[in-house]
Amino acid sequence: MTDEHSCTLSPPPAEAAGLFGEHLPAMESYAELLAGPGVERGLIGPREVERLWERHLLNCGAVAELIGEGLDVVDVGSGGGLPGLVLAIARPDLHITLLEPLLRRTVFLSECVESLGLRNVEVRRGRAEEWASRVSADVVTARAVASLEKLVGWCLPLLAPRGRMLALKGETAAAELEAVGPTLQAVGAVKWGVVEVGAELGDAATRVVRIDMGPQGYRKPRSRRAAK
Repeated sequence: MTDEHSCTLSPPPAEAAGLFGEHLPAMESYAELLAGPGVERGLIGPREVERLWERHLLNCGAVAELIGEGLDVVDVGSGGGLPGLVLAIARPDLHITLLEPLLRRTVFLSECVESLGLRNVEVRRGRAEEWASRVSADVVTARAVASLEKLVGWCLPLLAPRGRMLALKGETAAAELEAVGPTLQAVGAVKWGVVEVGAELGDAATRVVRIDMGPQGYRKPRSRRAAK
């Protein structure tokens, strides 16, 4: 019986080969970094190691099907690199910016990028609100960062016209989207919904809130005082 500090990394499940193809060896190397230095530095919990593939790597990799070829992607609150580094490994055609405010996490992310030899990744330290005037991304991703209400305010300003926000959410996805739905059109969104991807992955299937912006891009909401 293992204790919470001695969980071992399982080999990749059969589904991983189908999802990651030729990039599976690099994904295994990243998994080892998460299971080793990632746990030691508190980026993931020890108990997550034995379910790292199903709960994290496959779960994040499934989102790639919602992202077109050759796009610029900003991953907000990257933490240990989920989903940003997973997407970067699985999709070398993408340019990924990992945006993370905490120094110890950006150090880990930079070490991963160097160790894995990834040329399509930039690591930037900062909060989304600080980068809104400097970023115009095709896609913005976020996972386990904050409520959807907060994510909308942080992520939509980072998007280029016709950009797409992808928030990886669990069972609360529909309820959270229903709560923010009435505000989305006013800030420039034209389409939104909850999408499930990776059904073939079983328990690793992913529920994603997708918000598509219109041709005019993000519009800063008017304050209540200004509206009076």
